[in-house]
Amino acid sequence: MSEHVLTERHDAVLTIRLNRADKKNALTRAMYNAMGEALSLAAVDDSVRVVMLAGGTDFTAGNDIKDFAAVGDRPATEPGAAFNFLENIVGFPKPVVAAVRGYAVGIGTTMLLHCDVVVASETARLQMPFTKLALVPEAGSSVLLPARVGPARANWWFLSGSPISGAEAAAAGLASRAVPDDEVEPVAMEMARTLAALPPGAVAETKRLIKAPHAAMVAEAMAAERVSFAAQLRTPEAQAIFASFLKK
Repeated sequence: MSEHVLTERHDAVLTIRLNRADKKNALTRAMYNAMGEALSLAAVDDSVRVVMLAGGTDFTAGNDIKDFAAVGDRPATEPGAAFNFLENIVGFPKPVVAAVRGYAVGIGTTMLLHCDVVVASETARLQMPFTKLALVPEAGSSVLLPARVGPARANWWFLSGSPISGAEAAAAGLASRAVPDDEVEPVAMEMARTLAALPPGAVAETKRLIKAPHAAMVAEAMAAERVSFAAQLRTPEAQAIFASFLKK
């Protein structure tokens, strides 16, 4: 596990908490691996019925740019830690509740499409600035987001990289609820406990049935996105943007 990813148990609810506040919880390869490991263990632990994802002041500023800049040193065929984590969350059989405060950038927004409940601060700042980084969407979001919020809104959010407030995300259907900032985690935990108190077999089967019609489409989209994302990371335009960002 990483020092920047903590786990906490509250009865049948396992909280996976990002703990890199000085970097707004920017995600490193070690953090992705730790989150994936925590999900893998929770999936087979019958005492865990619900997982809650949380940060602190910020959910996550997205992928650490240093890791993006260093990708040229690794083979293009090497599995990406971020994509491996996404496969973990996509296949996770139990409910996942996200408590989103502050920044939720890039994968910090797209991973929410695989959470069953999303409680966002009204003032949270969600953003998918892929084009600004010379990158492309991931997490199956190229098909899931238009299906969730409508093509017109998804197109603008993807192509422009414009920020989205938590209140706007809830109104569009990207978040389940938008609440005042100090209520995010209490409300998310209350909803997690509600799910944890239900018959686990029925909850898991209901989640499976909800996701089954779209599973093949999501898998195909994720595979295509993974290829495009890996290629874009290595382009001169992307590497120049990363280098400029790191000089600031």
